[in-house]
Amino acid sequence: MPTVGEKLIALLEAHGVDTVFGIPGVHTIELYRGLAASTIRHVTPRHEQGAGFMADGYARASGRPGVAFVITGPGLTNVITAMAQARADSIPMLVISGVNGLSTLGKGLGYLHELPDQRGMMEKVALLSRRIERPDQLPETIAEAFRLFGSGRAGPVHIEIPLDVMPMEAAAGGYVVAPVTPPAADPGALAEAARLVNSATRPLILAGGGARRAETQLRALAEALDAPVVTTINARGLLHRHPLGVHVSPSLKAVRALMAAADLVIALGTEFGPTDYDMYANGGFVLPKRLVRVDIDAAQLARRPATVGIRADCAAALSAFLPSIAVHAPSDGAARALVAREAAWEELGAPLREQARAVTLIRDAVPGALIVGDSTQPVYAANLFYDHDRPGGWFNAATGYGALGYGPAAAIGAAVALPGEPIICLSGDGGFQFTLPELGAALDAGVAVIFLVWNNRGYREIEVSMRDDGVEPVGVSPEPPDFRKIADAYGMPSERIESLAQLAGSLLRARQAGVSCLIELVVE
Repeated sequence: MPTVGEKLIALLEAHGVDTVFGIPGVHTIELYRGLAASTIRHVTPRHEQGAGFMADGYARASGRPGVAFVITGPGLTNVITAMAQARADSIPMLVISGVNGLSTLGKGLGYLHELPDQRGMMEKVALLSRRIERPDQLPETIAEAFRLFGSGRAGPVHIEIPLDVMPMEAAAGGYVVAPVTPPAADPGALAEAARLVNSATRPLILAGGGARRAETQLRALAEALDAPVVTTINARGLLHRHPLGVHVSPSLKAVRALMAAADLVIALGTEFGPTDYDMYANGGFVLPKRLVRVDIDAAQLARRPATVGIRADCAAALSAFLPSIAVHAPSDGAARALVAREAAWEELGAPLREQARAVTLIRDAVPGALIVGDSTQPVYAANLFYDHDRPGGWFNAATGYGALGYGPAAAIGAAVALPGEPIICLSGDGGFQFTLPELGAALDAGVAVIFLVWNNRGYREIEVSMRDDGVEPVGVSPEPPDFRKIADAYGMPSERIESLAQLAGSLLRARQAGVSCLIELVVE
C-alpha cells in the first residue's frame, strides 16, 4: 500500500505536475519517498523564498501551477513573501508543507519548527489553506486546489501534512481527475455589453494580466472596433507593434487623457490597481462612466463598479462576444493611439526614456526572450513605457506586492518551464544580492539564464525619491560585491561592460554560450 507521501506524488502527476521546487528537510522526508521513482523533476533552490519565486516564474511562463515543497515552520515562513507576490499578481502556486504531529498542534510544547498556528498564519496569505488529517482527505484536497486554479482568480494555495500523517497508508486504487472549466459568461450580460459596444464611437480597451493568453481574441476585438488598446504591465507583449497598441502605463497623463476622451471603456482582466493606474498616488485616476468589465473573479467585479460586468475567462468571453460585434470602419483609432504614445514618451523625461531604450535594446538583441525583472531602474521605466515582442514575456515584481530579489529565482523557474527558450533576468545590484546564491541553482538545474545586473551601486531609485522629498539619503548605497568573481566561484561565464553600446554584443555571446551567464553593466 502506498503511503500518504507516495500518494501525494501520484496525485500531482495525475494533475499534470512535472516539476517541484523545494529544499528537503527532516519534516518532509516522507513527502519525497515517491519522488525519485516518479516523472516529476525536483529543482533545489538555495532558499525557500527562491522555491516560491521559481514556482511563480514557472507558472507565468508555462500557464500551469508552480509547485513548491517546504519544511514546517521556517521553510514556510521563508516562502510567504513569494506567496504574497503570487497573490498580488494572480499566479497559481501550490505550496505543500509539513507540520508537526497532530497531537502536538497548538500546545506550545517546544517541538522543532513549531509555530503557534501554522495554518492560521497561512490563511492570511493563501487563497486557501488545508490540513490533511486523514489519508482519505488527500485526493479531494489536491483536486480542490486545482479546481481553484482553473475556475477563478488564481493565487497561492497551501496544503500542510502532519508528520504522523505522511507515513500512513493511503487508499489504493485509481482516482479521476475531473476537467476544470472557468465560469461561462452570462448571455444577458454579453448581449447588454454588445449593445453598448455597437453604439460607441470612440471605444477604448484596457487589457490586464487576465488577458495575457487571449491575444487572438483581443486583436480581433480591437480591429473590429478600431479601438486603441492600453496594456498594463502584466499584459505587455500583446499586440506588439500594432498601430492600435498603447503599451504605456495608465498612470501617465497621456493615457488618462485617452481614457477620458473615450465614450466606452472595455476592461479585460484588470483589477484597476494603483500600481498600474495611480502609481504616483496623485488621485488622478477616475473610473470611466461607461465601463464594460470582463474578469474571472466575482469579487474583483464587485470591487470596481461597471455598467456591465461579465464574469468569465477573457479568451472565452471574447470568443462568445465577437459574433455580436458590428465591425467599425477604420476611423481614428490608430491616430488616437499614436497621439497617446507620443505624448507619453515626452512625459517620461530624458532619464526614464534612456532607461526604457535600454530595455528595448535588450529585446531587439535577443528577440522573443522572456525578460524577468526585479525592482530596478530600467524595469521601472519600461513598466511605464515599453512594447515587448512576446505575449506573457515581460513580467516583474516591481509593482503589486513589489518583492525585491524576485528576478533571479523567477527567471530560473521560467527557464525550467521553457527549456531552450531565451530567458533574461534583469536585476539591479541591490536586488540581485537578495537572492544571489540562486546562481548555483541555475547551474544545478542546467538552464540557460542570462543574468543581467544593472549596477548603479545601490538603491538608486530610492535615493532619487528621498532627494525629491527633501530627505537626506541614508542606507541607499550598500557596496556591491565583485559580481564576476562570484560568477567565477560558481563556474559561470561572465562579462563586465560599461556602456549600453556593448550590451547587444554581450547578450549575443551569452545567448550563444547555451548556459547560464552573468553580465554586469556598470551604470553611472
